[in-house]
Amino acid sequence: MSRSGAMDLASGLGGKITKDEVKSAVDEYEKYHGYYGGKEEARKSNYTDMVNKYYDLATSFYEYGWGESFHFAHRWNGESLRESIKRHEHFLALQLGVKPGMKVLDVGCGIGGPLREIAKFSLASVTGLNNNEYQITRGKELNRVAGVSGTCDFVKADFMKMPFSDNTFDAVYAIEATCHAPDPVGCYKEIYRVLKPGQCFAVYEWCITDHYEPNNATHKRIKDEIELGNGLPDIRSTQQCLQAAKDAGFEVIWEKDLAEDSPVPWYLPLDPSRFSLSSFRLTTVGRAITRTMVKALEYVGLAPQGSERVSNFLEKAAEGLVEGGKDKARSLKETLWRSKKHLMKLRSLKSSYAYEEMLKCV
Repeated sequence: MSRSGAMDLASGLGGKITKDEVKSAVDEYEKYHGYYGGKEEARKSNYTDMVNKYYDLATSFYEYGWGESFHFAHRWNGESLRESIKRHEHFLALQLGVKPGMKVLDVGCGIGGPLREIAKFSLASVTGLNNNEYQITRGKELNRVAGVSGTCDFVKADFMKMPFSDNTFDAVYAIEATCHAPDPVGCYKEIYRVLKPGQCFAVYEWCITDHYEPNNATHKRIKDEIELGNGLPDIRSTQQCLQAAKDAGFEVIWEKDLAEDSPVPWYLPLDPSRFSLSSFRLTTVGRAITRTMVKALEYVGLAPQGSERVSNFLEKAAEGLVEGGKDKARSLKETLWRSKKHLMKLRSLKSSYAYEEMLKCV
C-alpha cells in the first residue's frame, strides 16, 4: 500500500504539519544544517524538533519513491532493490536469533516496513518505537492492511527516554535510525536498559570511514549534504559508534562494513548514470519527473508551499551519497570519503553469567 500516485504523494506532504505551516517548517529545518550555515550544537540540542520536522516533511517522498522500508541494503547481482531490502531485514533477524513468541523492539521504526517484514518472517511480536506522530498513524494503517496488528504495534516516544521497564525485550534492533540520536552513548544505554540480560542488540548504523578528512572542503560539503537530506545531527565514525556501544555496557561480538564486499554498490539506486524500470522513481529521469510533478502540485495548490524545497534537499542528499560512494570506489589510494553501512551485533553484559554465555556463543 505504498503511495502510488501523484495525489497520494500530495495528500501526505507535510505529515502532521498543517498545510499553511509547511513552508515555515522547511525554513526552520534548513537553518539547522551546515549546508545553510547551521551548527552541529543546534542540531543536537534541538534534535527532537529537527528530526520530527524532517520526517513530517520527507515521509511521503520516501514512501512514494522507496517503499515502506526507508533504508539501503547490500545487494547481489540480479537482485532487485526490493528483494535486497527484504533480505537485509531477514539477515538482521537471523543475526539476532529472533524466534516465534519473542518480544522484539524496533528502535526508530519509521512507518514500520522492517517490523512487519521481520514479524512475518520470524513470527515474533515486534514493537516499533517512533517519536513522529504522522509516521505512527501511517504505520498503524499499513499494519491493518497487512493483517499484522495483532503482533505489531507502535509506541510514540523519544529513544533517548524510552517508556519501558528494565529488561523488557528479548531482542532489539535499529535500522539507520540511531544516527538521529544527539548522543550515541545515551541512546545505546537506553537500549541496554530495556534489553533482557544476555540478549542481543543489532544495528545498521550510518558511519563515516577513516578516509574522511574534516578539513577537506569536498568531504565537508558531502557530509553537510547528507546531514541536510537525511535529518542527521552529525555523522559519526565507525570507531565512535563502536566505542559508544561499549561505553553503554555492550560487548561487540560481531561488526562488519557490509558495503565493502557488496557486489552491487549500495548507492546504485541513486546513481544518475543508472536506469531501472523496477525502481524507476529513483532514477534520474524518475526523480526529474517527481520534481516537476511536485512543483506543479504546489503551483495549483494541491501540495503545500515548500514541497518543492523538500524535494530539493532530498535530492541534495542523493547527490552527496552517490558522490561520496563513487569517489571512494574510484581510487583506494586517494584519501576520500564515503558513507559506510555498518552492522554491529551487541550482547548485553548485565551479569557475569551473561558474559560466560557470550564467550560460549563466540
